[in-house]
Amino acid sequence: MSQPGPQIDLDTSLGYLVKQAASALRVAMEDVLRPLGMTITHYSCLELLAQRPGSTNSELARGTFVTRQSMNVLLQALERDGEVVRPADAAVGKALPTRLTPLGRRRLDEASAAVRSVEARMLSGLSDAEQSAAFAALTSMVRSLRSSPSPSA
Repeated sequence: MSQPGPQIDLDTSLGYLVKQAASALRVAMEDVLRPLGMTITHYSCLELLAQRPGSTNSELARGTFVTRQSMNVLLQALERDGEVVRPADAAVGKALPTRLTPLGRRRLDEASAAVRSVEARMLSGLSDAEQSAAFAALTSMVRSLRSSPSPSA
C-alpha cells in the first residue's frame, strides 16, 4: 500500500486562491445582476452576442460554460422576452444564429455597468502595473492548462 503524497497547503496554493477569487467574483456579480432580473449566464450570453453577433447556440454555450441544452432553454426565454431574435429556419445546416434586439442591448448596457463596477472593486487595490501583471499571469496559466495534456490522459 503506497503512502499518499504531500497534501496541498491551502494557505499557499495558488490554485486554491484562484478558485476563491472566482467564487468571490461570482457572488459579487450575482449580487449586482439579481436586481436586474439576470443571472451570470444571461448576462454573459448577451455580452457574447454584442461582441459576436450571429453566434450559434453551441458557440454561446461554450462561451458561457453551460451545456447546449441549458443554452437552448435560456435562448428560448430571451427570445420570448424580446431580448434576442433567431431565424425560424437555419440558412445552412441546423445552426440558428442569434442576434440582440434593441431591448436586449438596453438590458446588456445596464448589466455591463453593474459588472464593470464589480471588476473595478476587485481591482481597486492594484496599481495599473499590478493589474497588467495579474492579467498576463492568469492568461499564461489558462494557456498552459489548455495546451498541456492532463496526467490522466
